[in-house]
Amino acid sequence: MELRQLRYFVTVAEELHFGKAALRLHMTQPPLSQTIQALEEELGAALFERNRRGVTLSPAGTALLPEARRLLAHAQELPQLVQRAAGGEVGRLTLAFVSSADYSVLPPFLRAYRAAYPQVQITLQEATSDLQLDDLLHNRIDAGLLIPPLPDKAKEQLDYLPVLNEPLVLALPAGLPALKKKGKLTLSALPPLPLIIFPRAISPALHDAILSVFRDAGITPQIGQEAIQMQTIVSLVSAGIGMALVPQSVSNLMRTGVEYRALADATPLVETGLAWRRDNASPVLHGFLDLLRNELRKSALC
Repeated sequence: MELRQLRYFVTVAEELHFGKAALRLHMTQPPLSQTIQALEEELGAALFERNRRGVTLSPAGTALLPEARRLLAHAQELPQLVQRAAGGEVGRLTLAFVSSADYSVLPPFLRAYRAAYPQVQITLQEATSDLQLDDLLHNRIDAGLLIPPLPDKAKEQLDYLPVLNEPLVLALPAGLPALKKKGKLTLSALPPLPLIIFPRAISPALHDAILSVFRDAGITPQIGQEAIQMQTIVSLVSAGIGMALVPQSVSNLMRTGVEYRALADATPLVETGLAWRRDNASPVLHGFLDLLRNELRKSALC
């Protein structure tokens, strides 16, 4: 069955006259009648009842008419759909993110992207940097907001865009005497609380950056707990299990029993960036990248 046959059928059904339908279709009546007859033979039922008084739809034709109109309408929409897909305006984007990004860059970027590409379906999944890298290398996600660096083997297949640099801040159990002093704190002014930290295998750069702050202050911390998610780390601080050094954006995670303070000690900047497969030609992904770069340029100008 061809769309041309359906279009001829709908025209005859609307005119209920083969001659008028042929004029409307800019053709002669014989080939129109032959096309309708071929369609009836293909479907195995008469679509029209023909008699001396004229032409009427048969029960089969009456059933076919709304479906034929629907199919023709969808066919007319296909070029626009294809053009939108080629321009990254429709489709699916699978984006992974580290938990700290949920309190910093992720929400504003998603709002901007939703506004620009409302018909793209976004699948979000929280994952640590090591899992994101594995998912990217095995083509299970389109992009990932993670903490670098990328392993050498990953650099051969992935591209990377820095998105955010931020200092580390203290997350402390509320009620500590040292918190009575306003402003920045030094590690030496704090009691020897156990340190709650990411496992190094999960995020080597963040783990090493945190320990370097203690090392530069001449302090060897006692590792009390290791936790994978920022929410868990903050919850453990809230429970009085220990203290933590977290990226500054995590201070947006308000939790009873936790107080965040800036450090007077020098702290390295923790970077968050977006990684994606270099060979991923998805228009949806590249639309996301273009918007992200534009948002980063605008924020740099502010």
